[in-house]
Amino acid sequence: MLNNGAQHLTRRGLLGAGGALALGALISACGSGGDASGTASPGGAWTFTDDRGTEVRLKARPQRVVGYVGTAAALYDFGVDRQIVGVFGPTKLKDGKPDPQAGNLPVDRLEIIGNAYGEFNIEKYAALRPDLLVDNMFLPGELFYVPAESKDKIFALAGSVAISAGAVALPKPIERTAALAAALGADLKSAKVTAAKARFDKAVGALRAAVRAKPGLKVLAASASPDLFYASSPAKNTDLIYFKELGLDLIEPDNLSKEGYFENLSWENADKYKADVIMLDSRTQALQPKDLGSKPSWKDLPAVKAGQVIAWQPEPRFSYEGCAPIIEALAASLRSAKKTG
Repeated sequence: MLNNGAQHLTRRGLLGAGGALALGALISACGSGGDASGTASPGGAWTFTDDRGTEVRLKARPQRVVGYVGTAAALYDFGVDRQIVGVFGPTKLKDGKPDPQAGNLPVDRLEIIGNAYGEFNIEKYAALRPDLLVDNMFLPGELFYVPAESKDKIFALAGSVAISAGAVALPKPIERTAALAAALGADLKSAKVTAAKARFDKAVGALRAAVRAKPGLKVLAASASPDLFYASSPAKNTDLIYFKELGLDLIEPDNLSKEGYFENLSWENADKYKADVIMLDSRTQALQPKDLGSKPSWKDLPAVKAGQVIAWQPEPRFSYEGCAPIIEALAASLRSAKKTG
């Protein structure tokens, strides 16, 4: 997607913890299939109020769910399984293997109605007879990867639920995805979910300790495309907001795009911000360090010279299972990182 240029990237909105008590409260509210914004009873009506403030009302709990791949993957982590029948967004790589954003989803079982930005096959979607569309929402009112020009036709086919994933700290979309999973019938008290939550909490503790041990270490989150180097804002990306809350010294770009997620820098100006560590977008649509040797300024960046470029997933899977390994890896990288100046 990044290959289509800055205008395309801007439209996408580049992406750019609660403790045991919080999960306990969520489990208590949702363990029987509902939360403060969602209710369901076996064979009865189903309602859920999403992060747009939209209340979805159905005659029964949805049995055929289609979702953005990241949202569906997070729900799957929480225990929603056979209800997921279709996905859209980066699901399979060119070699046919699952895209990392698909997480643990059984992608070969699912109908893929679009595998790239701008792709959403309405005919395939309708043929799935969906009860519910689920998606992440990085910009207010915009469901990620749902084409603006056909959204009215898409929304007419089934109710939709949006989970806010922009300008909120990481625990919030995780908790909201868990609430939706519970409303769909998942058991948040399962051994799998509680173990994932414990691992997440331990990872958060490790990251907090790693940050304290390296005072003054400056970190830049960024993404690379053929034409531009994007410096990401720690005020918009949900994971960066949280990492900053945990004490990570993230560089704040001073000339952000309209949506506020990033600053566009030409490769000649990629050295505008001096960072000891670069967190580089690792998604399949972004250029990786091996692709950047010929770019002006890249090889001269202090973090690159020091070998302190680490993988960053701007679209984390909003589940404890999806986020714990990311936080663990960041903590490990910071423990070995050094100031470059």
